[in-house]
Amino acid sequence: MKDKLDQVKEDSKKELSGISDEVSLQNLKAKFLGKKGVITDILKGMKDVAPEERPQMGKLINETKTFVEDLIEARLHEIREEAKKRSLDEEKIDVTLPGRGMPVGAKHPVTQVMEEIVGIFERMGFQVAEGPEVETDYYNFEALNIPKNHPARDMQDTFYVSDEIVLRTHTSPVQIRVMEKHEPPLKIIAPGRVYRCDSDVSHTPMFHQIEGLLVDEGVTFGDLKGVLTEFVRLVFGGGVGVRFRPSFFPFTEPSAELDIECIICGGKGCRVCKDTGWLEILGCGMVDPEVYKSVGYDPDKYSGFAFGMGIERITMLKFGINDIRLFFENDIRFLKQFV
Repeated sequence: MKDKLDQVKEDSKKELSGISDEVSLQNLKAKFLGKKGVITDILKGMKDVAPEERPQMGKLINETKTFVEDLIEARLHEIREEAKKRSLDEEKIDVTLPGRGMPVGAKHPVTQVMEEIVGIFERMGFQVAEGPEVETDYYNFEALNIPKNHPARDMQDTFYVSDEIVLRTHTSPVQIRVMEKHEPPLKIIAPGRVYRCDSDVSHTPMFHQIEGLLVDEGVTFGDLKGVLTEFVRLVFGGGVGVRFRPSFFPFTEPSAELDIECIICGGKGCRVCKDTGWLEILGCGMVDPEVYKSVGYDPDKYSGFAFGMGIERITMLKFGINDIRLFFENDIRFLKQFV
């Protein structure tokens, strides 16, 4: 039995020298130390050993087992170190090579145009005001001269949270909230997200608006025309024609829609402007005296004007985009054009 144990040591050393991967090493471990391995077979022969020799044989078997285990463990460490070295050699980085540039993000085209418009009105002396996107029916409609059952409510497909709570359909409620807290003169713009139940190539359920309000003594429709004409010049250029067309809004009287000369055909008539040569970009008008009454202003003393525009529509015209849904699909190929 002692000769067998010596042979195990010699065989294990010899076979280990030719192993270079962990799978083969595990197979060798099973051959010598497994349940059906060589050392296990030797242990089964202990029954034939004389009782007085068994302690000595048991000690030799344990020493041989430990010897083989240490050899295997040492070889496993060598194999892993060799694999690590190969990996480092293969994956090493040449620090002298030029670096790879990281793609740089950019502001969304709607954000770019919104910031441009806000900047224009700030230079005219308007201050930015904000308000909640989840509004009460009172601020969204009633305070703006649109009582319950008023037909003008049909002009806006509203998301109702409850009978008295809505997702705001315009940023006009901000004007009411500001007028409740501040006395004239006022000169504000209210940019932000608004919501309506509508979705097609020119409408989305969520979009962005900027609304403006100026209230003071002696404000006229001429002041409104001057501010908005200058706005069009700064956004679209000095060569774009402007016209004010009579319209209706419950919270302004008189009301108008501002059209610009079609930037696609230059006013000659095309599919975009439906052969009229004009494109509507915003609504405006003189603030209705009934609105002043809801905030405690004296309509005999103060007058003012208000206007509102959709930022997506201005952006589409400015960049020649024909489908509003492109703004919200997050297609990198589309957005990269505006970097």
